[in-house]
Amino acid sequence: MHIEPGVVNGAKLILSYATAAGASALAVKMAASSLRLNGGIPALAIRSLVTTALVFCFFEILPKYPVGVSEVHFILGSTLLLLFGAGATSIGLAFGLLLQGLLVSPFDLPQYGINITTLLVPLWGIHLLAKKIIPEKTAYVDVSYWQALALSTTYQVGIVAWVAFWAFYGQGFSAENLAAVGSFGFAYAVVILLEPLFDLGVLAFAKIFHKYSSGPLFNNRLHRPAV
Repeated sequence: MHIEPGVVNGAKLILSYATAAGASALAVKMAASSLRLNGGIPALAIRSLVTTALVFCFFEILPKYPVGVSEVHFILGSTLLLLFGAGATSIGLAFGLLLQGLLVSPFDLPQYGINITTLLVPLWGIHLLAKKIIPEKTAYVDVSYWQALALSTTYQVGIVAWVAFWAFYGQGFSAENLAAVGSFGFAYAVVILLEPLFDLGVLAFAKIFHKYSSGPLFNNRLHRPAV
């Protein structure tokens, strides 16, 4: 989901500053909701540190493949949301991406606004979707494969849509650019198929080891229904 340097250049980057501001406002809204409903400041702080570290590791350790206009990553956004909540996940995505740029890939920093928009807006989408498709009486450790698939698919489709937007915005609709965007979208189908299985595996592990996956480190909803 990292837009390659040079895809969006010059004055066109100004739009990314505006979209990043909007995405940051969504992150603040999700974090504020976590403060009210999901454990307060101590819980949000520790979860945010964990998600930041995990996101940084996902970017640097998990397999990634340059395809077309971007890279295919296993970001595991829906997994993080289920385990740690939307507020901590939004903070972790923002700071994990920033750490990667500062420490490993400084050439990605000019595209930070682009990339953070690409990560956070779909996260907001699945945050809302989870409220609709997972009944309040269902703890997250009990979600079905189809619910996990819906969350993961929505998140990944959102990422692909934003990458396509930035690619067309920056480089137009030439045949070469259309092919590059198409190849990237097709490659992300692998992530869409695998991530729900990973989600369910992690949730099953959390359910078995309830003693170690409860408390302020994890989302309140992980083991308890909303009502």
